[in-house]
This record gives sequence, structure tokens and C-alpha cells, in this order.
Amino acid sequence: MAFFHIIIPAAGNGSRMAGDIPKQYMLLYGKPLISHCIETFFNHPRIASIHVALHPKDIFWRDLTPEPASKLKLHYTGGDTRTQTVLNTLLAIDVANDDWILVHDAARPGLTQYLLDDLLDALENDPVGGLLALPVADTLKFAGEQSQVLKTIPRTHLWQAQTPQMFRYGVLRHALQANSHAASSPATDEAEAIEAQGLQPKLVLGSMRNLKVTYPQDLHFLESIFDYYQNRGQA
Repeated sequence: MAFFHIIIPAAGNGSRMAGDIPKQYMLLYGKPLISHCIETFFNHPRIASIHVALHPKDIFWRDLTPEPASKLKLHYTGGDTRTQTVLNTLLAIDVANDDWILVHDAARPGLTQYLLDDLLDALENDPVGGLLALPVADTLKFAGEQSQVLKTIPRTHLWQAQTPQMFRYGVLRHALQANSHAASSPATDEAEAIEAQGLQPKLVLGSMRNLKVTYPQDLHFLESIFDYYQNRGQA
């Protein structure tokens, strides 16, 4: 039987948030963003282990030593890119080639147990794997260097990628190793590296609640969403 393992890349500095600390440590409802992510996975009975990939100089976790039997594992495996961080962490953990790896953004705290179940149910027997995503609703414009519109991009068949992104350990490791040796720029997510191997990841419907905090206004928007669900008793 294949097990489900989580990798949370948390080695970035969140420069677009213009804050004094990495964005994964900014507070939402009194807890760091990354804590919301970890809690969702920690409380899910189908998740075997959670691997947090930290920058080698990260100081926020130095006083925490998880129990050996805990689901939570810390790795100071952060690289220069997301791809390198995830690959370093894959090489640092001991799981089976056929086990599933779910990579989730540290600044995506709105993932719910229901969304996670949807992803696991949809992909656990899939030959490739896939990711949560949302169909693009807005009209898309392609801009020039001076921010002038050059053309409109048809949104039909376009989806906005979210996380977790879920692939077999062996397949993902091979794809990221191939990408790290490619002459082109590194993949921006795991699915792109998988696609470069000629495979087609499956899209599983995500949620606006599962947005990635990138700009300061994103945090305020998430607070409003959390308020809504708190009031409905569905936080």
C-alpha cells in the first residue's frame, strides 16, 4: 500500500510581502501561516509524514525538536529555487518509490480537510498524479514592456495552479533531477517538471480559500474568508 507524505517548502523570504520576516511566519488568526498548513496535514489520518524544508539559516524552528515518532520532520534543505528545495528534501527522506508526495506551499493556509480528501480520492489510483487548481474566470491580457495590452488570451481551458501537487516519489524525484540539469529556467512548480517528462497531471477542483499569500492584501482577504467560515462554524 502506498503512503501519503507531505513536503512544505519553507525556505523563501517572501520579498513581495515587504515584511520583516518570511511570509510563512506572518500571523493569521494568531498563528503563523505555515502552522495552519501543518495542522491540516497533522490532523488528517491518511497523512503518514510531514516534511518542512527550511533555509539552512532559518532561526524560527531552532528551539523545536519534534519527537522521533512524530509525523512532523524538519529538514534544513532549502536551495536557491523551489525546485532545488523540494529535490533536496526528496533526497533527504526515506520513503518508497511508489509512495505519494504532496508538495504544499507554506503560505497557502486555507487548505481544508475536505479539499485534501478530494485530492487524495481523485489521484490515489491515477497513473500520473495531479494538483488542485481553479478554472480561470477573468479575461487575461498579454502586456508589453510598457504595460500596454498586446493581445487578449482566451481563458478557455486555462486553470490557475494551486497546491498540494501530488506525484509518486520516484517519478517526482526523476522529473526534478532532470529539470535541475536542464539548460532552461527551473520549473515554477512540480507539475511543470512532470509535464516536461511527457506526462499529463490531472487537475482537481480547488477553492478560492486555498489562495497563496503573495501580497499584503492577500492576507486581509484570507482573514475575511476565515471570518466567514468561523461564523458558520466551518473553520
